[in-house]
Order: sequence, then C-alpha cells, then structure tokens
Amino acid sequence: MITPNPTLQVLPNKIGLPKKELILEIELNGKMKFEHLMNTIYNQFGICHRVLSANVEYVNGNSFGSVQLYINVNSEDYQQLEFYLNKNKLLSTTVEYNCRKYF
Repeated sequence: MITPNPTLQVLPNKIGLPKKELILEIELNGKMKFEHLMNTIYNQFGICHRVLSANVEYVNGNSFGSVQLYINVNSEDYQQLEFYLNKNKLLSTTVEYNCRKYF
C-alpha cells in the first residue's frame, strides 16, 4: 500500500500560461552551494532546466563561478525565481532564446 508523504509540496498546475525559452546566467558568490541552487530551482519552483555551461570552484565548501541554464518558463514562475535570486544576492542576467526553425 502506498501512503502519501505529507511533507511533499504539491505544485499548482498552471496550464495555459505562455512560456518563454530563456538562458539564465547566474554568478555564484559563495552565498549558496551550486547543488543547493539547482535543487531549489527544480524542487521549490518546479522549473526544469538544462545546464549549458558551468564554471564552478569550491573554496571552503562555498561555490564561486558562473552557470548558464536553459529554462522554459512562464513569466510568473520566472518572477518568483528572479526574486529568490535577488533575495539571496545571486547576480543573474537573462537572454531570451530564439531557435531558428527550418521548414
């Protein structure tokens, strides 16, 4: 018998909100571990991401460097993520990703 885990957070279903493909670059300044940041983006915000590049160095258990993520997200979820990054003093820049489609 499977019993539900009461500690799991249920993410709201946001069907119908338009999504954008973005490349998000985050500068790690030792305030948060790289692994913790990746887990938070996926588990807390429900944003699937692909790591395009990462240049991370660990000094005394702290993460320094930069990481580029490809995300497909609606504006509401992105605003929450941006607020979280600013709150934790992680610098970030965003570029909208446009893929050329051939027919």
